[in-house]
Amino acid sequence: MLETSARLLRLLSLLQASRDWTGPDLAERLGVTTRTIRKDVDRLRTLGYPVHATPGAAGGYRLGAGATLPPLLLDDDEAVAVALSLSTQDSDTAGRALRKLEQVLPGRLQHRVSALQEYTVGTAEELDPEVTVQIVNACRARERLRFDYVKFDGEQDRREVEPYRLVHMRGRWYLVGWDLGRQDWRTFRADRVRPRVPTGPRFSARELPDLEAHLAKGLATAAWRFRATVTVHAPAAEVAAKVPAALVEATGESSCRLTAGADTVEMLAVYLGVLGCGFSVDGPPELVQHLGKLADRFREAINTAEHG
Repeated sequence: MLETSARLLRLLSLLQASRDWTGPDLAERLGVTTRTIRKDVDRLRTLGYPVHATPGAAGGYRLGAGATLPPLLLDDDEAVAVALSLSTQDSDTAGRALRKLEQVLPGRLQHRVSALQEYTVGTAEELDPEVTVQIVNACRARERLRFDYVKFDGEQDRREVEPYRLVHMRGRWYLVGWDLGRQDWRTFRADRVRPRVPTGPRFSARELPDLEAHLAKGLATAAWRFRATVTVHAPAAEVAAKVPAALVEATGESSCRLTAGADTVEMLAVYLGVLGCGFSVDGPPELVQHLGKLADRFREAINTAEHG
């Protein structure tokens, strides 16, 4: 009986793949005869699983959608990925689903999910689940993380850090860690991290900096393709509230210096456009040129509107 139940679970797991399975294929996978496969399919149907069969040489078995929701069979990584996705959704429905999932997770997976929730800050964004799990596991275990880091120009740089947190800001996930080569806190775009295994030796925890302030500084001074330095004619606190992901330094009661980075000058222009106050651009030249083109375009639009 136990052997039959285990085989049914394996058969159900195969049928959940988005493909058709022939009887001989399933029989070979499970080490039984096609006659046994037909009997097992009938057992699954009796249990409420809508297994569809297509006759003929090109036919096969497929698990269809039913009126009720049968149990799903998830492997360890799939279960952790689902839990991470649910934990970063701000809704009651996602919260209820997460609580149900956590109740049935085995202990080894509950520890992994708890680590993901503890060492990630922010909301959801598309990120390779395998990379996420590797980074968070290193954070939890306090083990050095070795990785290749892909820079904006496509070149890769080998890094070794003491990882602390995954933080979501400005639409992306970032790894905050102590860079052993630079002997300083650094911020890395998580989608550009290519972890290397195994991880390094364990490390003693350092006192974390203020994550929001550190990340703002890191994003402003990171190796972006373009980095703007702008003198803004407004108080530093007012500017920082409008562009949080930038480095803002007061130069007077009603003026400040803003440093912000981006992969395109178009995005930098957007940041400056939301300031709603006067400013002068110190660089880069590409941004100055782009703002000039924007000014010409806006003037042309105004002239067109005024003259019908």
